[in-house]
Amino acid sequence: MKKIKIKIIKENSGQGSAEMILLIGAILVIVIVAGSYMINISESINNSLKGLLEKGRDSILNKL
Repeated sequence: MKKIKIKIIKENSGQGSAEMILLIGAILVIVIVAGSYMINISESINNSLKGLLEKGRDSILNKL
């Protein structure tokens, strides 16, 4: 069985860390925007269904 050698590259400039922070920040922004969009769609659907149920209820009550 062969042993795998992993080379660890040392960097003194911190560019890798900065790039990781930027990537995590970008992913976080995308998740927040997508979540906000999904909440708005959910509220819109909820309001539409609420209006439909109220109309149906009023229609049934008027027939009685």
